[in-house]
Amino acid sequence: MQNIQFPVNFEFNISTLANDFKATDASGQTIAYVRQKMFKLKEDIQIFNNDSKTKVNYRIKADKWLDFSTAYSFYDESAENKTKSFGKVVRKGWRSIWKAQYQIIDQNEKQQYTISEENAWVKVGDSLLGEIPILNFFTGYLFNPSYIVVDMNGNQIIRLKKLASFFGRKFELSKLGDMDADDDDRVMLSLMMMILLERRRG
Repeated sequence: MQNIQFPVNFEFNISTLANDFKATDASGQTIAYVRQKMFKLKEDIQIFNNDSKTKVNYRIKADKWLDFSTAYSFYDESAENKTKSFGKVVRKGWRSIWKAQYQIIDQNEKQQYTISEENAWVKVGDSLLGEIPILNFFTGYLFNPSYIVVDMNGNQIIRLKKLASFFGRKFELSKLGDMDADDDDRVMLSLMMMILLERRRG
């Protein structure tokens, strides 16, 4: 997923049993199809080259990391050594209960970026309304949380925003600043994994 043309859109498929979505760039070209198998005890996410699912480019697998946080490691399926992770995204335990926060870690176990929810109250409203019968169908239009990717110098890199849509199935990524070309895959895979987790939380 190099030289990505922003904005990028994620659109979830609501007609399948899997938790899956398509990522398209500014030209409308599909750059990835993300599929999370349901009812698995341990997360194993497949990232295909397109929605025909002919080729798996990446996998994301869950494991434990420091301070008991859950980490989701990235593997390049085209590499000779498919067992060596080239990075991970880590959900920061108790902080994520109130306001979602994740760390993007490189292949050398060094933090590169932070993903933070911009306004925690939006998610609270989304979750509360989601518990009310009938009204829960309209949360996708009323509450639209957003998340910011920030580098270690405090520079904003990417904003991911939930768009108004039925069942809350559409998200948009806007580029705010520059990042190293080598980081494209790590950042994009981190946002893909994060939105799978956050969408499930409400």
